[in-house]
Amino acid sequence: MFGAFRQSLVAQGGLLWKNPFRMSGTRKANVRKRLKAVDEVIATVAESGVRCKALDKALALPKESEMQARDKYTVFSRYARGHRKSLHKVPKFTKKTDRTSPPGF
Repeated sequence: MFGAFRQSLVAQGGLLWKNPFRMSGTRKANVRKRLKAVDEVIATVAESGVRCKALDKALALPKESEMQARDKYTVFSRYARGHRKSLHKVPKFTKKTDRTSPPGF
C-alpha cells in the first residue's frame, strides 16, 4: 500500500483518458464554428481569383449550413458499429477535409 511498491493512479482509477459517450453542446458549437471558419477561408481564396485542384475540390464540399447533423458530428468508420464514429473520438478530425460519407452511410 505504501512505499516503493504502491499502486499507480492508473491502476487505482481505471482508464487514464476518459472520453464521454456523447459530444457536449459546447463541443458541437466549436465544431460548427470551425466548419464556418473553413468555409469563410475557402470563399475568400475563391474570390481572390486563384485556381487550383485543391480549391476546386474544397468548393465542391457542402457548406456548414448545408450539412446534415449526422455529417457534422460523426464520420464514416469502417470498424465502428453502424459505420459511424463520433468526431470527438477521432484524432485530429479538424484536419480532415472530407465532409461527405460514402453512398448509403
